Amino acid sequence: MRQDSDKSLSATNGSVQHANGSSSPISHKSLQSGSSNGGVQTNGSAETNGSASKAKEKTSPYFGHNRQEVSRLIIQALEDLGYGDSANKLVQESGFELESPNVAALRHAVLSGEWAEAEALLFGSDQARNGGGVSISNGYSGQYDGLPMADGVDKDEIRFQLRKQKYLELLEERDHGSALMVLRQELTPLHRDVGQLHILSGFMVCPSAQDLKIKAQWDGAAGASRSILLTELSRSISPSVMIPTNRLAVLLDQVKQSQISKCLYHNPTVTQSLFADHLCDRSQFPLHTKHQLAQRDEIWYLAFSPNGKMLATCGQDKAVTVYETTEFEIIYKLNDHQKAAPYVAWSPDSSRLITCSQDNTAKVWDTETGRLVHSIINHSEPVTSAAWLPHGNSFITGSLDKRQPLNMWSKDGELLYKWAANHRVQDLAIAPDASRLISISTDKQVHVYRLDTRVEEYSMVLQRELTCINVSKDSKHILVNLAENELQLIDLDSAEVAQRFIGQKQGHFVIKSTFGGTDENLVLSGSEGKHIDISLFRR
Repeated sequence: MRQDSDKSLSATNGSVQHANGSSSPISHKSLQSGSSNGGVQTNGSAETNGSASKAKEKTSPYFGHNRQEVSRLIIQALEDLGYGDSANKLVQESGFELESPNVAALRHAVLSGEWAEAEALLFGSDQARNGGGVSISNGYSGQYDGLPMADGVDKDEIRFQLRKQKYLELLEERDHGSALMVLRQELTPLHRDVGQLHILSGFMVCPSAQDLKIKAQWDGAAGASRSILLTELSRSISPSVMIPTNRLAVLLDQVKQSQISKCLYHNPTVTQSLFADHLCDRSQFPLHTKHQLAQRDEIWYLAFSPNGKMLATCGQDKAVTVYETTEFEIIYKLNDHQKAAPYVAWSPDSSRLITCSQDNTAKVWDTETGRLVHSIINHSEPVTSAAWLPHGNSFITGSLDKRQPLNMWSKDGELLYKWAANHRVQDLAIAPDASRLISISTDKQVHVYRLDTRVEEYSMVLQRELTCINVSKDSKHILVNLAENELQLIDLDSAEVAQRFIGQKQGHFVIKSTFGGTDENLVLSGSEGKHIDISLFRR
């Protein structure tokens, strides 16, 4: 590896090294035996770490905040906004660089796929004991000890992720010999999860680069994979040396969320501004009854059409009633079911409505005419729920029928797929991004399926009876009702409980809940206590 002939970094005529996604005018392979920690060098000065005479460093705090930290955050934000010249000017005027030369060199190495150099920059020049890599000394007598890591970081896990990227890129290039060497000599000696190694070795037999990308769920060297890896690496490096990606934007989001958490009637009608503290007026919150629908029997479920022009209600009555939403006059009643109808589902374009019934059928209706289009009669137990896929060409029904608990149908009623699941479905939902199907069963489990492969991704037992489920519009969370007076907000990716909501009463009846508010920042739930509970969803 080449080492610049000058053993100390000498910036040329005021040019600045700030890497955050842009290339530096000075060599990325220039290495220091010590970190400059954000100090700048100008006009050939060899002084580092914030020279008081040449770098014009100001030491007084900025309203109680560290001046260097604030300056470097602004430099990063200017780069993120595309204002590179302004970032350069601030570096020169403040005396603070965004990153040390070695961090800039690491960024360049990762984004360029120079993996040996990336490891050397991360962990230092003595790599022989770490199972691979090269020395960065190359005639340089100083000892380089690597970048400081964040507390608790597993260095071997970082090595594994770097070498995994290297391995996948070699496979993408169809260089199987070199890839095999990386697998055997660089990945295996790290003694990581054997299961991961088996999965990686299986990629050797992928017949094409495209098949590799699909199986590895990886978009290749030319995609975003290197940038994603760099972001992950930045979380492992001490933030004093490598500022986490988009740090100022993250801090601003945290400020917004903090203000929202203190806003008792949060239901904004305009975009939250950074120029003023946020507070919603009580009058903006819907607290008064606008209409009351007079129906004789219990209403178990209702749903507005996606176009907002219709409302369908169903319940103990065998009929499903459809209203227009201007004066809430009845448009028609759907009377074809022989028993109670507990659930309805609108198609994305509002042109069709599915009704589910305890008579073991589901029916699809034309919403313009109220005409029955077709009946689903395959289930031998009550049909409890249904959901349309976002494109509107197919839908899925859920049933207490253990032989056919989940079936996919075309919009014309043709059976497309049957899941071989041995449980009784209480409720189901489809993620708006069409990535997942989620169902809850009478055996107190949540089942999550990948819709592209139709394979169960995972299941989780919640120990208590589950009554209904909803998916957030961003497809990241599900809201699950538990019979014992609790709602749980679950992260779909991690399968962990993100938030619990306690207070509503639920014991003898099925209580429904949903996301609400202009940006789905609220959780609303009915209650046997004759009121509606409204809670704030903290993202």
